[in-house]
Amino acid sequence: MTETKLEATMESPWSGGGSPFAVGSKKLGMWLFIVSDALTFTALLMTYSYSRLANPDWPRAVFPIMPAIIFSTTMTVVLLGSSLTMVMAVAAAARHDRGATVKWILATMAGGLIFDALHLTEWKHLIEEGVSLWKNPWGTPLFGATFFGITGLHMTHVTLGVVYLGVIAAGFGRGKFTSEDVEVSGLYWHFVDLVWMFVFPMIYLMSVRY
Repeated sequence: MTETKLEATMESPWSGGGSPFAVGSKKLGMWLFIVSDALTFTALLMTYSYSRLANPDWPRAVFPIMPAIIFSTTMTVVLLGSSLTMVMAVAAAARHDRGATVKWILATMAGGLIFDALHLTEWKHLIEEGVSLWKNPWGTPLFGATFFGITGLHMTHVTLGVVYLGVIAAGFGRGKFTSEDVEVSGLYWHFVDLVWMFVFPMIYLMSVRY
């Protein structure tokens, strides 16, 4: 009876020999990060929505079709395209095709850099119009604070994601990382893209200036 219990304990995934959640520790850690970060963005977007509804002088027509909406739409297309290249990278890694994996990751990184460049250009146009963290020419200064806070945090995530993917590409190309590492980095990148799918309509499309 005692020996049976001892064998069951040794074979238990909780004993250190396996994962109790049937998922690798790296992937589990990334999912936990994504959940916590999703809560952060949810709180920020809810704050933005409340501020918009609660302030009668909230700017309602801020972004002209050109350049703001054209730029932000292009940024959205670029991010969606980078998600596709990331899927291709994960698929290539699963086939153990290191060359193709690195190429697809580099393509994803290029998408992230293009996104940042377009975003900074669009920021420059708004700053030239007088928008800052503390003021804007159309209404309550809360608009500038929430706009730059949310989009700036998202752009920081994209930039860090580009660096992260660069490390993964270099390591996987040398055989240092496994396909699981590529897949985990893909989870992060898809999350960043998903967040933008909420930021884009809530901040840009709801404040179009015709």
